[in-house]
Amino acid sequence: MASVMGPYLKITVLIWADVLAAYALWVMQTYLTNVWKMSITNAAAIVNVFTGVSTLLPLALTFLMDTFFGNFWMLLFSSLSYCVGMGFLAMSTPPVLSAATGTCNNYDPACIGDTQTVLFYISLVLIAFGMAGHISSLGPFIMDQVPPEAGGNVEAPPNEAPYVCLAIFAMVLVPIIAVFALPYIKPWSIRFGIPAICTLVSTLIFLSGLHSYIYVEPRGSSLTHIFQVYVASTLKIHHHRPRDAAQLYERDDHDDDLVPHTNRFRCLDKAAIILPNQTQEEQERNKWKLCRVTEVEETKITIRMVPIWLTFIVCGIVMAVGNTYFLEQANHMNHKVGHLKVPIPILLAFYDMSKSYATKLYHIISITIGKSGLKYVAPVGIATGMLLSILCCITAAKVEARRINVITKHGLLDKPDETIPMSIFWLLPQFLLLGAMDGLARKGVEGFFHDQVPKSMRAYMVLFTEAVFGAGIIASVLSVYISNKVSKRGGRQGWFQYTLNRSRLDNYYWTLAALSAINLVFFAVVASCYSYKDGEIEDDEDDLSEDEETSAPYDDSASCCCC
Repeated sequence: MASVMGPYLKITVLIWADVLAAYALWVMQTYLTNVWKMSITNAAAIVNVFTGVSTLLPLALTFLMDTFFGNFWMLLFSSLSYCVGMGFLAMSTPPVLSAATGTCNNYDPACIGDTQTVLFYISLVLIAFGMAGHISSLGPFIMDQVPPEAGGNVEAPPNEAPYVCLAIFAMVLVPIIAVFALPYIKPWSIRFGIPAICTLVSTLIFLSGLHSYIYVEPRGSSLTHIFQVYVASTLKIHHHRPRDAAQLYERDDHDDDLVPHTNRFRCLDKAAIILPNQTQEEQERNKWKLCRVTEVEETKITIRMVPIWLTFIVCGIVMAVGNTYFLEQANHMNHKVGHLKVPIPILLAFYDMSKSYATKLYHIISITIGKSGLKYVAPVGIATGMLLSILCCITAAKVEARRINVITKHGLLDKPDETIPMSIFWLLPQFLLLGAMDGLARKGVEGFFHDQVPKSMRAYMVLFTEAVFGAGIIASVLSVYISNKVSKRGGRQGWFQYTLNRSRLDNYYWTLAALSAINLVFFAVVASCYSYKDGEIEDDEDDLSEDEETSAPYDDSASCCCC
C-alpha cells in the first residue's frame, strides 16, 4: 500500500499557508491607518468585525459540512475562497492597479479608487469564509487520512517519521519567517502578495492529491436535534403533556446514551409527546414532529448554559484590543533595541508564547487535581482568565497614560506620524497578560463546554468556544461606540479622535477594567449557582436532586421555553 503521508502532507501545506496569512493579516489595523488613512475607530471596527465573523462562521459551516457537504467539499470551497481572497487583498493595495494604468505609484489614499475599495471588502469576505472553512474542515479531513492508532481511517505507512519531522519543521519555520521576514518588506502589495502566492501554491498542491484522498460522506450533525426539539415542541404547543413522564417518547435501543428526564423547561417536553391520532411508527419517521426524551434533555442542558455563556463575551471584548488599539499604540513607538529595529509582530510572538504557557499550566493543574475536582478546574480557569483581563486593562491604561505624557512633553499631539521616544517594549506586559488571559479563559471555556454539554455535542466544543469570543470581538465595536458617545456628553471631547495621539485610550482601558471586574463578579455568582456535572453526562446523577422527576401533578399552563 502506498504511503499515506504523501496525501497527508498535501493537506498540511494548507496549514502552513494559513499561519503565514494569519501573521500578515494581524497587522491589518496599521495598514488601514497608515495607508488608507482611516480613523483608528473605523479601522478597528473593520478588523474586529472581520475577526469576529471569522470565528463565528465555523460553527455554522461545521453544521452545513456535517449535514450536507462533507469535509472534502467544505475544505475545497474554503481553500479556493481563501486563495482568491488573498489575491484580491494584494491587488487592492493602492499602487497595484493604479501603477498599471500609470495614474499613481504611491501608497496614498489618493491612489485608492472604487476598484481597490470593492476588491478590499470582497477580499475580507472571501478570506473570512476561507479561514472559517479551514477551521471547520481541515482538521477532520486530515483525521480521515491518518493511521487508526492516531484516530484516522487508514493503515499506518512505513517510514513515516521523516514526513512527520518535515511537517513539524515547517510548522516551526513558517511563523519565524512570518515574524522576522515579512515586516521588513516595505511594499504592502508584496507583504500581502507573498501569503497570497503561498496560499495559491498550497491550494494547487492540495488539489494535486485529489485521487489519493480518503473521502467520508456527511454523517449528520448533533445540532440538528436541538432544532428538531424546538420545532416539534412548537408544533405541539397546544397539546397537553402527560402527567406521567414515562409516557413520553424514548428509544430503549439507545441505553448507553440515555439522559434522565427532568422537570425544567417543561414546555420542551411536548416535543416527545406521542399523538393519539397517529401510530408511533408513523410519528417516529418524522424527527421534526417527535423527539426522544434524551434529545429534549440535551436541549435543556444547552439552554441552562446560556447565562454562564454570556459572561464569556466580555473576555472577547478585551481580546479585541490586542490586534487593534494595542497595535496602533505600537505603530509609532520606538522599535529599536540598540541598532536593531524590532518588527511589531514580535509582540504577537510574545503573546502566543504567553498563551501557550498558560494553556500548558491549565493542563498541568487539570492532571494534578484529578477527576474528583476536575469539574471545578474549568470555572477556576475562566475566573483566573477574567482576573488577568482586569490586570491587562489596568496595565494598558497606565502605559497609555505614560505614552500620552511623553507625546505632550515632546509636542507630538498633532504629529501622528512622528516616532514617539518611548520603547515598544513598554507594551510587552499587556501583551503577555492578554496572551495568558486568552490561554486560560479559552481552555477554561473549552473545558466547561466539554464537561457540561451533552456527549453528542462535544465535537463542537472548540467551535462553541471560538463563537463565544467571536461574539465578544464583534461586541467590542458597540462598546467603543457607546464609550465615545458617553464621553462626549456635556460638550466634552470624546475619548476616540481621528488619530491616536489625540485620543484617550487610557480612559477606555479603565472602562474595560471596570466592565471586566463587574463581569467577574457576575460570573462568580452564576458559576456558584450552576449545577455541575461530574464526568460523563449520562453517568451523572448529582443534578437530579434539583431536577428529579416528581409525582406531583403537572401544570401544563406553561407555553413558552422559559418555564
